[in-house]
Amino acid sequence: MKTDLYLSMNPEASKKIAAFLENREEVCDDVFEQFEETLGVVPFILPILRERPDSFVFNGIGDLYTFNPESMDRKTAELIAIAAAAAAGADSCLKVHIGAALQEGATREQVRDAISIAGLVGKTRILGASFRVMQSAIPDDR
Repeated sequence: MKTDLYLSMNPEASKKIAAFLENREEVCDDVFEQFEETLGVVPFILPILRERPDSFVFNGIGDLYTFNPESMDRKTAELIAIAAAAAAGADSCLKVHIGAALQEGATREQVRDAISIAGLVGKTRILGASFRVMQSAIPDDR
């Protein structure tokens, strides 16, 4: 493990990080289980990311907190994840988050609408960028 990354920090913070990392395997296991509980499946990438426990422990905890915001319920978070996965073209993620959204009580119509909104935003992104190029190549006064 590369400990020199945090040794230049404040000594008290360095001690806390070192103590935390001593338990990283156990924390990683807990994070892994929480992802499975939250999503209903273990995403393909998690076991691979788990191979680097010193990184996975920090990223996994951050991802869980980000994915479980206090400001919204789980169903809403899953519908946002569906839209993001659809917009990113991440089919495997889309499948995982559709299942999780259904588990949280989302309807087929809500899933469809989340995907439709992502498609609309994607379409306008393509049109906006393309029309800007067109406008610079062919000015209005031409």
